[in-house]
Amino acid sequence: GKAANISNRVKSYFAAKGSLSSKIQQLVLKVNDLEFMVTDSEQEALILECNLIKKYHPKYNVRLKDDKSFPYLKIDINEDWPGVYITRRFKGGGAKYFGPFASAGSVRKTLRLIKKLFPFRSCTKSIDGTDKRPCLDYYIHRCLGPCIGAVSKQEYREVINQVILFLEGKQEQVIHELNNKMRESAQQLQFERAALLRDQIRAIERVIEGQRIAVALRGEQDVIAMAQNEGQAYVEVFFIRNNKLIGCDHFIMEGIHDEKPGQIMASFIKQYYDSASYIPSVILLQYPVDDMSVLAEW
Repeated sequence: GKAANISNRVKSYFAAKGSLSSKIQQLVLKVNDLEFMVTDSEQEALILECNLIKKYHPKYNVRLKDDKSFPYLKIDINEDWPGVYITRRFKGGGAKYFGPFASAGSVRKTLRLIKKLFPFRSCTKSIDGTDKRPCLDYYIHRCLGPCIGAVSKQEYREVINQVILFLEGKQEQVIHELNNKMRESAQQLQFERAALLRDQIRAIERVIEGQRIAVALRGEQDVIAMAQNEGQAYVEVFFIRNNKLIGCDHFIMEGIHDEKPGQIMASFIKQYYDSASYIPSVILLQYPVDDMSVLAEW
């Protein structure tokens, strides 16, 4: 664990037995050795504690269940023809990541949604534009057909940028861009393309209608609620972007003993946001947490 005063922290473990929680009493009985590390700041100690919990999964620490394998959506914008893929490795390197998601099921659900709304490729083949025939996605308007040279890199990149904006909760900006393209297509007598864009706009608008909520604060927020029972806690995270609930996900915290809700919430925040692809400006919590000022600076 992390402590601003390591001496006081250790002494507290050997106080009168009646003042210790059952978890601490069990922990003290099994202590064979003591090791400590000195850091330059509380923020640095916070990061170290989080990394050690993820690495060793200690029995007496509250921890995210299976946090090593959380999936993300990845868009490698450095590629000539980027796709949107599921990955369990957060590498950075210029790629865009969205997540983590609590399960493969939740990330696949999001991928299916954006695949219905935007015509990007789902294959992993090398693209040179010389294929003789496209796949089925091209014929059902789920891909623009870069494999057969049916789309320019610039046009395809615009679609990928729209996907990124959508995943960031900026759907109105996407609709504005598509409306401009629809009008241009109609003016150029490209009525079939204009009709496809119209249908795409309507589909996105239907998604947005189900996301609108009334909130007191504007901007980007995560709202976190929690319930606990029998050694576990169930944490639900709601993602609000531009007054829209763009998604939610749930996580399981293990190793719960006598911890108060605020302690569990603090453990979740440290472990979840340590690997999150994005942190909003406002995080609303059901319970006040320990070390609020340290967490805010971190």
